Amino acid sequence: MEFIKQFFRSFASPSSLHEAGILSMNMRNLDYVIKYNPRKLLPQVDDKLTTKRMAEKAGVDVPKLLGVVEYQHDIKNLGNLLGQHDSFVIKPAQGSGGKGILVIVGRDGERYVKASGDTLEFEDINRHVSNILGGLYSLGGKSDVAMIESLIVADPVFDDYSFEGVPDIRMIVFRGFPVMGMLRLATRASDGKANLHQGAVGVGLDIASGKSLRAVQFDLPIEKHPDTGHNFEKLEVPHWDKLLKLTSACYDMTGLGYLGVDIVLDKVHGPLILELNARPGLAIQIANGAGIQPRLELIESLPHWNISIEEKVAFSKERFISRRLTENSGRA
Repeated sequence: MEFIKQFFRSFASPSSLHEAGILSMNMRNLDYVIKYNPRKLLPQVDDKLTTKRMAEKAGVDVPKLLGVVEYQHDIKNLGNLLGQHDSFVIKPAQGSGGKGILVIVGRDGERYVKASGDTLEFEDINRHVSNILGGLYSLGGKSDVAMIESLIVADPVFDDYSFEGVPDIRMIVFRGFPVMGMLRLATRASDGKANLHQGAVGVGLDIASGKSLRAVQFDLPIEKHPDTGHNFEKLEVPHWDKLLKLTSACYDMTGLGYLGVDIVLDKVHGPLILELNARPGLAIQIANGAGIQPRLELIESLPHWNISIEEKVAFSKERFISRRLTENSGRA
């Protein structure tokens, strides 16, 4: 454990961060987002509703869309729509950072039960949807649309590692190559949401196997889930090859070269695309205990990268093997 604490503490200067292959925000924006993500293509991932409809058209598996509320006067129909479902997720189409996402896991009489166990009245949900439409959670405060999706039934393999909410996997994909992955696990602090900024746990994943490398919460290393007490050492993501191919396919679907792909594992349907991000965050490097820059540079150096999805996945599994960080292992 002490080794892990020292790992990032040792990066005391920009030059040492660069030597360790850590990608900074400026480098991400200038060298990858601007260079590989044409501006005209960004709206298809900045708007989650557009992304979902595009994925459905391309035959990419996504959670079922139950309904959409586009205008304030449409809220009068919300009661009839929600009356057909005991569980659901409401999210802003143009939200970011997990803001504005409301997860309802069931009902207690006339009240709606959140993942945390707290309950809401219908008027609370009505007000939440109205706030979404008013742009309270959208980028730039612009008017937005409320999406209502089916609640994912999480694969039970994660039951010991997540508090109430559904875990998801964030994969960074560059030119269709999966380059770095992280499992995000809900906690009591994150209110059942898999959002690192709100207190979810990030677990770095080995691209070759889907096995855990290390775990962090609020950017600090941890060994056990803060609520369930289970150790992360033996955690392994199932359906790994299918998941890698699904993330790789998002490059062909969007045309975006540098992409964050968020995936959930449903108990019945397996991996499902949750959303896409053209400016994925950098905390994935902390969860993995390694910089992503060398992997990106390796792909940039390839003479031929326009190859099949299967070939890209095979390349990533072969070249981006990691080892779990321990006091005796050194850097992965």
